[in-house]
Amino acid sequence: MCSDVANTGNKVNKANIQCCLMKPIYIPISSITPSVSLFIPSFLAYLRFNVLLLSQNHSKTYNIKFNMPGEVITEPNPQALPSHLPEYLDQLSVKLKYETLDEKACDALLKFRRAACYIAAAMIFLQENTLLKSELTFNHVKPRLLGHWGTCPGLILVYSHLNYLIRTMDLDMLYVVGPGHGAPAILAALWLEGSLERFYPQYSQDSKGLHNLISTFSTTAGLPSHINAETPGAIHEGGELGYALAVSFGAVMDNPDLIVPCIVGDGEAESGPTATSWHAIKYLDPKESGAVLPILHLNGFKISERTIFGCMDHRELVALFSGYGYQVRFVEDISDIDSDLHFSMVWAIKEIHKIQKAARSGKPIMKPRWPMLILRTSKGWSGPKQLHGKFIEGSYHSHQVPLPKAKTDKEELGLLQKWLSSYKPEELFTSDGDVIDEIKSVIPTEDKKKLGQRIEVYNSYTPPNLPDWKPFCAQKGSNESSMKLIGTFINQIFKDNPNSVRLFSPDELESNKLDAVLEGTNRNFQWDEFANARGGRVIEVLSEHMCQGFMQGYTLTGRIGIFPSYESFLGIIHTMMVQYAKFIKMALETKWHSGVSSVNYIESSTWTRQEHNGFSHQNPSFIGSVLKLKPTAARVYLPPDANTFLTTLHHCVKSKNYINLMVGSKQPTPVYLTPKEAESHCRAGASIWKFCSTDDGVNPDVVLVGIGVELMFEVIAAAALLRKLIPELRVCVVNVTDLMILENEGRHPHALSTEAWDALFTSDKPIHFNYHGYPTELQGLLFGRPHLERVSVDGYIEEGSTTTPFDMMLVNRVSRFHVAQQAIRAAARTNEKIRVYQQELNAQLEESIVNTRKYIVENHNDPEGIYDTPQFHNFNQPTESFWNQG
Repeated sequence: MCSDVANTGNKVNKANIQCCLMKPIYIPISSITPSVSLFIPSFLAYLRFNVLLLSQNHSKTYNIKFNMPGEVITEPNPQALPSHLPEYLDQLSVKLKYETLDEKACDALLKFRRAACYIAAAMIFLQENTLLKSELTFNHVKPRLLGHWGTCPGLILVYSHLNYLIRTMDLDMLYVVGPGHGAPAILAALWLEGSLERFYPQYSQDSKGLHNLISTFSTTAGLPSHINAETPGAIHEGGELGYALAVSFGAVMDNPDLIVPCIVGDGEAESGPTATSWHAIKYLDPKESGAVLPILHLNGFKISERTIFGCMDHRELVALFSGYGYQVRFVEDISDIDSDLHFSMVWAIKEIHKIQKAARSGKPIMKPRWPMLILRTSKGWSGPKQLHGKFIEGSYHSHQVPLPKAKTDKEELGLLQKWLSSYKPEELFTSDGDVIDEIKSVIPTEDKKKLGQRIEVYNSYTPPNLPDWKPFCAQKGSNESSMKLIGTFINQIFKDNPNSVRLFSPDELESNKLDAVLEGTNRNFQWDEFANARGGRVIEVLSEHMCQGFMQGYTLTGRIGIFPSYESFLGIIHTMMVQYAKFIKMALETKWHSGVSSVNYIESSTWTRQEHNGFSHQNPSFIGSVLKLKPTAARVYLPPDANTFLTTLHHCVKSKNYINLMVGSKQPTPVYLTPKEAESHCRAGASIWKFCSTDDGVNPDVVLVGIGVELMFEVIAAAALLRKLIPELRVCVVNVTDLMILENEGRHPHALSTEAWDALFTSDKPIHFNYHGYPTELQGLLFGRPHLERVSVDGYIEEGSTTTPFDMMLVNRVSRFHVAQQAIRAAARTNEKIRVYQQELNAQLEESIVNTRKYIVENHNDPEGIYDTPQFHNFNQPTESFWNQG
């Protein structure tokens, strides 16, 4: 073996090297240097080494590739090794009296599974001969084999039993599937129950419809390889693992009759968001909400190795989930899986109803132990057993396509024929291609009860009853916290919409000064005796992933969610937000989704006022995340004061199908506009602020643009400072509250036309943007606008630590002094009077920067009066204070 490699001299046998990869190998290469050797550990899976082997005269080079295999197992379905936990933990798992399900029902359920498994497998492989009317040939096999088989049999098993439960117990259920790559299983079951035909007539319940489904799956002409918004009944895509549980719990909130069985794959269960989401039962009030039945599906393997949970024995599993607050029932009797699963599900439903009945009768159970199932089945169950000496069923080799060369390899084609024939499709489908009545006997008879036709999923949105926002406004000229103001408004929204609006927030509500939302409601935390059984519109949990998942499930089933957060940490759910936006995009492209409420993010505690928490809390990058979305979804607002924030929130909460991001300040800041002015300003998305512009902004030397609360204040302060330093400089001050108006004409529904752009910013004068986010974001948004050589942009540049608020402005070069410098520099190009004084003025401003920083360092505080609002008396005398002294 390995010695063969060492003795080949200048001829290296690639096969001999690869045969050594099952164990550590030691290869001396004496023909190069007697002392040289290579050690290659086999645990470096899939790693490739390009090894240069040089002969003594360096005349030859050899390229050897080492393909490290996945984990090697010695048997299918290897059992978890026993733990060292005590025996008494066995008492925690739920034991049921053995019962046998009716033979007729068992036969019907088995035939449902055979039919669905046949369809699922055929979807991955076949483009012709889809009902196996003849022997398979290479021409019958698709040119590209795409899909995931391993999880499908387990998903189908659960689907069949949920159907039977709904039919026999008259339940309202949604099925949330964590392993989203198991689309063949779900699509097959949807075809069997007629839900696919309901929404896609081309997938009719006959031979033609079935052929269309199978032959076009995972192609451009058909349905995709992962569950998504095109899948009837789906509220969770599952392409990015970890969020199924949180989405499920969001769906049942304020849906008291709904039960969501949520299947979590043991691969997904390794993710951080899932690990936290098991706690979601602690935020579910059974008096007002439905229930989630978690089903942990243990098939033991991921793509190329065993799972953590697959290597845990019963005691480890039951100890873990009992600690979370669950009653654990293992479902694993493969010899009579239908009886085991059915009566386990019946037990779980009864436990749910018992908990709900107690809460709804005024005698809630403190810390109820909710039911969960742990289902053990073989990965790739009922598929090929072995191939080329490797286990397929019961191993990771069945994860995706078990027979990857079925298009070209006779052995694999023969195995495919044997596999598909084993389901005996001729016994399951009628002569016209429909399924036999026996299979239909376990499917709900009412369409509205079928898992693929629940109205909550596609047509349940109800517009909110919103109060008038104007009475909540602050007095123009006062100082007010935007968050405090909208807190009172949201509180009223809760009162007017007691069962359809919720707020999901990390543990930051009071820090963000939104505590007014609690004046008429509670925090909904059922594990706390001081909050238990009181309901509540607010859920605070220090997991952004859970907040996002709750909001997604709540929104996709017709309700409205609000998600306030520290600005710096909203980026934690960046990819979740992107996945959700993809889901909504695809939903709107179907003909049957009616649309849902927008998701509404509120960013506060922004970098501009996070000087006390330091560098880690200074991160406005979520703005850029939203900007990258499709223009049909992306909406970013930076209201400049409390009144504009109110009207923006009112607009966002009643909107549909958008990703709304609102960025504001929790600290008291000047209120510049009356309610009427705020409404007009926000409707336009931007406007010239005449009160701080020269001659109402007519014929300026430079246009100064503020975007963001504190950044706009600095622009206004710069205008006042310039008025004092050099009255000859004519300034036009603009505020932008809707960031999307800056996009190029035609690229976003809100984008200004070139004519409107020129009217606002002039067609030829210099423009300086003082922007809350990263400058490159704004530069990208502006790219393509004409004459960008006249535009400059400043914004957050990753500077600052634990310091003062104004020092944050200084170190990021967005202070009034820096804005004034930019204005002078730009105006000097066209205004000779400015040019003459440019150097002198720039030096004076630079001195102000130095002096102000020195004051901050020495006094540990900002100069007194630095945040006094400049008073423009007919554009004459700004307020005298430290910052505008010479």
